[in-house]
Amino acid sequence: MDRTEAFKAVTDNVKNQNLVKHMLAAEAIMRALARKLGEDEEEWGLAGLLHDIDYEILAGDMTNHSKLSAEMVQKLGGSPHIVHAILCHNEAHGVACESRMDKALFCADPLTGLITAGALIRPEKKLAVVEASSIRKRFKEKSFAAGANREQIASCSTLDLTLEEFIALGLAAMQGISGDLGL
Repeated sequence: MDRTEAFKAVTDNVKNQNLVKHMLAAEAIMRALARKLGEDEEEWGLAGLLHDIDYEILAGDMTNHSKLSAEMVQKLGGSPHIVHAILCHNEAHGVACESRMDKALFCADPLTGLITAGALIRPEKKLAVVEASSIRKRFKEKSFAAGANREQIASCSTLDLTLEEFIALGLAAMQGISGDLGL
């Protein structure tokens, strides 16, 4: 499976453009993490891009979310590493994050929402004007981007990254594809 096939699978299964943008943001962050950690950028990017491919199909049913994604990605030819990372990014299944890719997807997933919210509160509504320090300050505000699980984001420490490093890396990655994100 290559990126073109993966993106086609996303657009065939996901109609909500905000969800597609979230998946693109997760892909960008996963690619940046792979570069930083010396991992396979293509494989990590595919995990980010495909991780929520079942979300609309299941109408947000979190008890089954990621199980179907993992099955779909396996049928598309995704590696066992991608399949496992996708499966364990939803804690509801009790599947432990084992590999660095697993841990990366787990913490990258909610970071996209925190950073997007940081852009949307700005008058310009653009990622270009967002600073990592402002996202870090907002991280402490539990009511800000309340759906962005802070503990999950903070698990970046399992990748030997500080929260500051992780937020800066994630923001830069999303700024790099801001046109695709409409931000």
